[in-house]
Amino acid sequence: MNTDNHLLEAINRYFPAEERNIQSYSALTLAYLGDAVYEIIIRTLIVENHLGKVKSLHKQSSRLVNAKAQATLMASIQESLTEQEASIYKRGRNTKSHSVAKNAEIQDYRIATGFETLMGYLYLNGEMERCLQLIKLGLPSIL
Repeated sequence: MNTDNHLLEAINRYFPAEERNIQSYSALTLAYLGDAVYEIIIRTLIVENHLGKVKSLHKQSSRLVNAKAQATLMASIQESLTEQEASIYKRGRNTKSHSVAKNAEIQDYRIATGFETLMGYLYLNGEMERCLQLIKLGLPSIL
């Protein structure tokens, strides 16, 4: 595990838990966490780069944090993934979900789930720097 994930380190210091193998987490559990990781990055970027009312900030983030945008971003970074990252992404993409987000095509939803799985995996593995690199690489495709 890398040590560039200060938030995770702080959480573990304040709320110690039994260490677990990240591979033991289901893809949907990783995606659940990865969705939050991606959203906090996007919200931080928007708040730090734009002034405005909360409604405007929410509208901007909603444009970037949805299945279609995540699928587009994923398509633009796919060639840059390591073998391990591609494997984690595919694991998430191929997982059967019991629900589909409203206003999302099933293909976009599955790709977005794979992307979120990758973000959750990288976060738990202490690789926030890599999360940020991949998002920075793909962000122009959805702006």
